[in-house]
Amino acid sequence: MKPIRLMQGFLTVGLWTLLSRVLGFVRDIMIAAFLGAGPVAEAFLIAFALPNMFRRFFAEGAFNMAFVPMFSKKLEGGEDAADFARDAFAGLATVLIVFTLIATLLMPWLVIAMASGFLADDRFDLAVDYGRIIFPYILFISLAALLSGVLNATGRFAAAAAAPVLLNILLISAMVIARRSGWPIGDTLAWGVPVAGLAQLALVWIAASRAGYRLIPRRPRLTPELKRLAIIAAPAALAGGVVQVNLLIGRQVASWFDGAIAWLNYADRLYQLPLGVVGIAVGVVLLPDLSRRLRAGDTPGGRDAFNRAAEISLALTVPSAMALIVIPMPLISVLFQRGAFGADDAAATAAALGIYGLGLPAFVLQKVLQPLYFAREDTKRPFYYALGSMLVNAVLAIGLAPVIGYLAAAVGTSLAAWAMVAQLWLGSRVMGEAAETDARFRRRVLRILAAAALMGVVLLGLAWALGPAFTTPGWRYAALAALVTAGIATYFTAAHLLGALKFAEIRRTLRR
Repeated sequence: MKPIRLMQGFLTVGLWTLLSRVLGFVRDIMIAAFLGAGPVAEAFLIAFALPNMFRRFFAEGAFNMAFVPMFSKKLEGGEDAADFARDAFAGLATVLIVFTLIATLLMPWLVIAMASGFLADDRFDLAVDYGRIIFPYILFISLAALLSGVLNATGRFAAAAAAPVLLNILLISAMVIARRSGWPIGDTLAWGVPVAGLAQLALVWIAASRAGYRLIPRRPRLTPELKRLAIIAAPAALAGGVVQVNLLIGRQVASWFDGAIAWLNYADRLYQLPLGVVGIAVGVVLLPDLSRRLRAGDTPGGRDAFNRAAEISLALTVPSAMALIVIPMPLISVLFQRGAFGADDAAATAAALGIYGLGLPAFVLQKVLQPLYFAREDTKRPFYYALGSMLVNAVLAIGLAPVIGYLAAAVGTSLAAWAMVAQLWLGSRVMGEAAETDARFRRRVLRILAAAALMGVVLLGLAWALGPAFTTPGWRYAALAALVTAGIATYFTAAHLLGALKFAEIRRTLRR
């Protein structure tokens, strides 16, 4: 079986994810301009969050964390991986169809669970209506995630990474058409979501068929392998449930403050850019690679893959976090402040963004550490760790809400992420050599921190000097471009001089 080219996989997934996140920015900028932080925007955001929340149970979370290692090991061992994938596809589709029908009937209760503060006004009925339109998206996107797992395990990353781009292209197009045709923006967005999900499923299904994995729907059957898959997936589903409870806590806190759900969503969009480009790319590529190396008994190779993944993750994430912490207001004001999204909205969103920046490295490190467990089909310990992080989040978000308002949700999310990293790291100490850091990683972490600190000083000084330009219509984009360019140039120059990044090593890795 051809080995996975780790760095090329990172770049492929990262570049497509970057395009998706940039288009996601455009989408959210347009939503902010057309709908601001008003009731239609908040109702749509809650309705759209519902299928995205549950898909982490059925697809990207529990199911794929169990499915990808099993499928990868069958590939490595020359077993009938295709038949296993077909059974998994049929089983997942059956469960999701039933679940979608039940959720549609119970939509009012799901909206209450997400945002009980909506009960007091018109946002509730609107969110219920949007939720019933949008929820079938979970069926399409979850099946697409399974097909993406098949492609990723075989070292084919492009189609799966490109699929999310379709969602943003179609939603942007929906808003443009609605604006020109005089249709309600919120209604058009809601109907655009399931259409986009169907397009994403079609893309990866065609790619999987061309790769030799034509997963035609068939009658589900409970084979011994699917039973084992369910047993492994169950703790991961519970862990995914705990993660979603964390999100629910944040949304519940935010729902009691007018506009807070939209502010937190727009801040989340910005910090999700580096998280998606780095964290998701690393997690997607590292899990099948570690699984196949474990099956082949390649402990040194697994250790090297883990360390290089952690190294490149921190090298790209720490400076991103520094930028979100030191210049949140220029970023938010230039990107979002227009139309219905005013200066007060920008200031509130920037405050949340700075707090999310503190947690960004932790979110990415989770993506690096979790494959150590999932590659060993160990989903129980991550569940127990997730319970601990949920407790941290609940205490902070609920306890601090009377003191700092909606920002308590961001504080709880960021500190809970660091609590999860600490537990994952301590738990991995019993895995032996494969989970140990090497001398190169330990040496470069301090250099990465030093280069990011220098960049932060430069950004602060330049942001102060350019201050008036960020609110001047003719100069705001040029000012932000100058600020970002200066920050990138400073960091990579410092990182190279300090030895935090060696570009020659990266080029050699890409040629392997």
